[in-house]
Amino acid sequence: MLFKTVLKFLAITLSIVSLVSCVSKDKILYIQQGVKSDNNNSFEITIQPDDVLQINVLSENPEVTIPYNMQTTLMIGVSEENPEQRRQISYLVDSNGMIDYPVLGKIKLAGLSKSEAIIHIQNLLKEHIKDAVVNIRIMNFKFTVLGEVNRPGSFSNPSERITLLEALGQAGDMTIYGTRNNILVIRENNGTKTTQRVDITKPDFINSEWYYLSQNDVVYVEPNKTRINSSAVGPNLTVGLSALSLLVTIIALSTR
Repeated sequence: MLFKTVLKFLAITLSIVSLVSCVSKDKILYIQQGVKSDNNNSFEITIQPDDVLQINVLSENPEVTIPYNMQTTLMIGVSEENPEQRRQISYLVDSNGMIDYPVLGKIKLAGLSKSEAIIHIQNLLKEHIKDAVVNIRIMNFKFTVLGEVNRPGSFSNPSERITLLEALGQAGDMTIYGTRNNILVIRENNGTKTTQRVDITKPDFINSEWYYLSQNDVVYVEPNKTRINSSAVGPNLTVGLSALSLLVTIIALSTR
């Protein structure tokens, strides 16, 4: 009789553990309904202090652009078979938002979008190069993904346009325990840090300003209740079930 009671208790306990471990489909799936993309949702990087910029100036007359496209020589491994290589100089945006550019001197770019920065430099170049074409690229674009993902860490991105979903993909995707409807994004703009909770299960997520990440964004995926509960009672529950299993075995042997 005691043996049957213990077995019944064990079955009930295991059933409760199974129920607690269950996760609703609605808490796992990403964008759960169809949505039309908003073509007006344009995104453009804003230049910030500590950005490293590569700036290229082009013209029909390449000779006039030489002072504005300064290069440095790479001396590593130079030999007759491997001649010296030259690389375009990059410009660090300082804490005041300025770069020190050849001929033009100090230029403030922080707080400007890339297109605004390009127009600003083109206007400064007008008295020197009438048909100047300016290209700007951020060389140190990176972001960080933490929390319930398979490969947390900081990631560099060759492109300046990456979505939150792509960032999660680079981090190995969210684990089954990640909270899809309350992802925290930390962003700094002009020295001011802002935070935003993002629900990637909502269909209008792709039209929000947080669909694309900015450089140096930090993404934190919180654990869901299942993970929190299992971490709180998991070790003790495992020990308890092991002890209970041992007890059942002893009773079974003793009642033979």
